[in-house]
Amino acid sequence: MKTIQSVAPEAKTFCDIFSGTGTVANQALKYYDKVIINDLLYSNQIIYQAFFAEGEFDNNKLENIIESFNIAETNNSNWFSENYGDKYFAMPVAKKIGYIREQIDLLKDELTEKEYSILLASLIYSIDRLANTVGHFEAYIKKSIEKTELTMTLISAQSYANSEIYRTDANQLARQIHSDIVYIDPPYNSRQYSRFYHVYETLIKWDKPELFGVARKPAPENMSDYCSSKAVDAFRDLIEHLNAKYIVVSYNNTYNSRSKSSQNKITLGQIQHILESKGETHILTQKYNAFNAGKTDLANHMEYLFVTKIH
Repeated sequence: MKTIQSVAPEAKTFCDIFSGTGTVANQALKYYDKVIINDLLYSNQIIYQAFFAEGEFDNNKLENIIESFNIAETNNSNWFSENYGDKYFAMPVAKKIGYIREQIDLLKDELTEKEYSILLASLIYSIDRLANTVGHFEAYIKKSIEKTELTMTLISAQSYANSEIYRTDANQLARQIHSDIVYIDPPYNSRQYSRFYHVYETLIKWDKPELFGVARKPAPENMSDYCSSKAVDAFRDLIEHLNAKYIVVSYNNTYNSRSKSSQNKITLGQIQHILESKGETHILTQKYNAFNAGKTDLANHMEYLFVTKIH
């Protein structure tokens, strides 16, 4: 964030158009008059609303609700446990997750919109460490699950008057907004986040869809062009339609990966060429320590930050 501020010190508005984990948006909210936060995932939208949206909430009220969830007897089966129990979560944990999710909706009329989002985000954060996966829901680990218990805890939410939250396609949003700075960190490989985190998407939507296959996935939705052969065209379209003073693009050079799913769909050279057509572009680099499951050679792995000042 300090680097971005140093190259655009006069900027007042900031857009994190692929917000992902929300880390960049969280920092930007401290420095800019308005911060636009966007992602395609329903679960991320709820998380942004919980942590960042302006709104009223009562922590004591929420703590009491969560305590009632934690002490409740949850032996009965429910939709969540029937589909994910002894797969992505131990059966007792899955029963409790389903019970809590149902209770949150039953309480909805007694909650502000902010409180509702905080409870759902708290549920996601509380169950994440209990999942029987290697970090995402592409598959579950096919072995006996150690006995675990779910104790739900309340997230530390804030209310920011300068936040503006969307859940939409970034290329469409680019046609609707203006921001002094647009920060871009899109998915670069074939891993579709809506498929990797489908359990959280289903948990938030709570539409109880038909599930398919061993991985218990719903029908595909919110599939990103940035994870396909259309990635370069999608990136070019995004850049062409941005109404901004500065474009900042974060890029990690993993396109030489031995794992095809990790290979970048857009190369460093393609990004540079597209950005240079929009304005004066500078490239900053730093050593990057990325997660490595073992199939990717990350020697000399670098993080690139492109900074483009629009003509």
